[in-house]
Amino acid sequence: MTISEIFETMDYGTAPESATEAQAWLDTRNRTFGHFINGTFTTPGNGFETRNPATGDMLAAVTQATQADVDAAVQAARRAHPKWAGLGGHARARFLYALARLLQKHSRLFAVLETLDNGKPIRESRDIDIPLAQRHFYFHAGMAQLMEDELPDREALGVCGQIIPWNFPLLMLAWKIAPALAMGNTVVLKSAEYTPLTALLFADICQQAGLPKGVVNIVTGDGSVGEMIVAADVDKIAFTGSTAVGRRIREATAGTGKALTLELGGKSPYIVFDDADLDSAVEGLVDAIWFNQGQVCCAGSRLLVHEPVADVFYAKLRARMDKLRVGDPLDKSIDVGAIIDPAQLKMITDLVASNAAGQMHVAKTDLPTEGSFYPPTLITGLNPADPLMQEEIFGPVLVSTTFRTPADAVALANNTRYGLAATVWSENINLALDIAPKLASGIVWINGTNLMDAAAGFGGVRESGFGREGGWEGLAGYTRPKGSKKPLKERAAARGKNAPLDPIDRTAKLYIGGKQSRPDGGYSAPVWSKSGALLAHVSRANRKDLRNAVEAAHAARSWSRTTGHLRAQILYFIAENLSARADEFAQRLNDMQGGNSGAKEVDTSINRLFTYAAWADKYDGQVHGVPIRGVALAMKEPVGVIAAICPNEAPLLGLISCLAPAISMGNRVILSASEIFPLAATDFIQILETSDVPAGVVNILTGTHDDVATHMAAHMDIDAVWCFGRKSLSREIEKASASNLKRTWVNNGVARDWMGTPRQGQEFLQAATEIKNIWVPYGE
Repeated sequence: MTISEIFETMDYGTAPESATEAQAWLDTRNRTFGHFINGTFTTPGNGFETRNPATGDMLAAVTQATQADVDAAVQAARRAHPKWAGLGGHARARFLYALARLLQKHSRLFAVLETLDNGKPIRESRDIDIPLAQRHFYFHAGMAQLMEDELPDREALGVCGQIIPWNFPLLMLAWKIAPALAMGNTVVLKSAEYTPLTALLFADICQQAGLPKGVVNIVTGDGSVGEMIVAADVDKIAFTGSTAVGRRIREATAGTGKALTLELGGKSPYIVFDDADLDSAVEGLVDAIWFNQGQVCCAGSRLLVHEPVADVFYAKLRARMDKLRVGDPLDKSIDVGAIIDPAQLKMITDLVASNAAGQMHVAKTDLPTEGSFYPPTLITGLNPADPLMQEEIFGPVLVSTTFRTPADAVALANNTRYGLAATVWSENINLALDIAPKLASGIVWINGTNLMDAAAGFGGVRESGFGREGGWEGLAGYTRPKGSKKPLKERAAARGKNAPLDPIDRTAKLYIGGKQSRPDGGYSAPVWSKSGALLAHVSRANRKDLRNAVEAAHAARSWSRTTGHLRAQILYFIAENLSARADEFAQRLNDMQGGNSGAKEVDTSINRLFTYAAWADKYDGQVHGVPIRGVALAMKEPVGVIAAICPNEAPLLGLISCLAPAISMGNRVILSASEIFPLAATDFIQILETSDVPAGVVNILTGTHDDVATHMAAHMDIDAVWCFGRKSLSREIEKASASNLKRTWVNNGVARDWMGTPRQGQEFLQAATEIKNIWVPYGE
């Protein structure tokens, strides 16, 4: 069309992006690729074709990795690790900076290749994916530079196995490789089967940057290659993908000691209140669900609209949908590109076709006659339990219902097994900031959506996984405390036949919901002193006692809303009451364990209570410096209900070391006391009863750890499990936790110095909190 014709009709003109340079780069490799192992590309082998989803045209042939390939990549990374970690932060920062600069220099090539391989509009690749990938390398170059000063007690994990999805191929690579390298790790990364090309181009610039051999290794192939990496001799697995695969990885890594970060699925709520700027909310919704064709784990795919404005909002939304342009992703005037593959297109089509509820509106837009395309779709009038309101569609399909009150909005938003992201639209900032902390999600965007930056951690809760990528919090997943690891020496309970020390028979009870209670099973076990005298009997808890403790903990949920100042006062009060009975507790510890170390353990326990009382109102969040006119608030929230297998050694100090940090951060706890020295815990019940601890905040079970450990891990209403018991329990807990993907922190049979340094306290505080990033733009 001529310019005058365009002004007359107001139609879009095409604005095609040339693919010449990207095609030429593929030609330089003869459109066939091996893996990138030990700094070089391997000879191409048998594999598969990667195709342009917009046309179906073949782009390149890529090699399917074998077990030998994966082994070679892991060995190369293992050999490279000591030297890479030993380079120091400044040297690593220089390499990361070089990678960032090369990403900038070749930014258009990366953008076009990403769009060819993935099908997303070139505007998104050019303006979002590639700049954000660059940002991650720049940001983490700074993290590498600062590591020795800011993280002096942390060190690299070793070799990291990383598995990325097809929806953001280069960006997910950057999210994983940049922090791993910054902290001194080496990596073996598997690109997605559908989208390997920008990962292979990244391997090319690793050569250009002079990155030492073996620091970055990239293998290609289908899901079986990911399974090989999970089973390989690596120290960490970082996975982004489906919840179903995440569960299998959790089970496969259980008991291996491998660190694990899972960023999984989502069904994120998009809440629109009646006082929102409705036009802006509609535009935000376009970005929330039709960005990248809805193939986004944090997509705002579940629209919740305030009833008073629902009809008006839906009308505006349908009108905006009808203006969306679907077509050639290389056309810069296109809004919605191609679905990644015919198989994904069929899955979306089948899910929508299976739904008979609500009213469906399909955008009145033309679709290309070839390639994998699906029209923007809106389904309103659904019930919360309808399958499409619960299942992740992973396509350009928006489902919706309405709400009446803010409380309804929160209840509907949290009515999902996921917890990745949420969006709140309201001109009342007080309302928005009241709603945000109540949403079960790792990220909340206020009057915005899909805001991301390397400075702010990304990740979820519930079945959206655990761990964070980006920010200071993301580095925790790529480091560990310095120091050697000593195996835990398992201790056996004392045995005896002598008469009881106290002629009055005594059976210690459980502590559930603020009351001492008898065990459901009606069983008890003797506790003998080191000299063989009978000290007492203790109750043996079972899964029904655990159930009662969980109910009591949930009934005490108001504890999470108390102030840090109040929690500190109660911890100080506990310490005061323990101090008043210090001699009694020291004697009890000496009777059970032998020796005369009881006084030191009691004194350290009091010190630890003071430490976490001090932290209760000081373990603050952060305000991240993100590149928007606004702030990202990293809020440290309680995890919820934490169950802990307390250590057999240091029976009083170990129990308090689990209890104090958890409740100081607002959690409620269920503690399985030392199996062999349980009387320290049952005596401590009397301290709790006289220290104003609300009922249900602390619950104490005694008996064998085996009777409750797996039930703790599998329980759907327990949010995290800590285990400081024998090694076999670690595997059982991690494996059972796959059912709901709760956070676990286990010792894997490694001993801990319970008398340890104050820096150990940071580990417990991190384990006792979730970080929720709340993005708040400001200004008119």
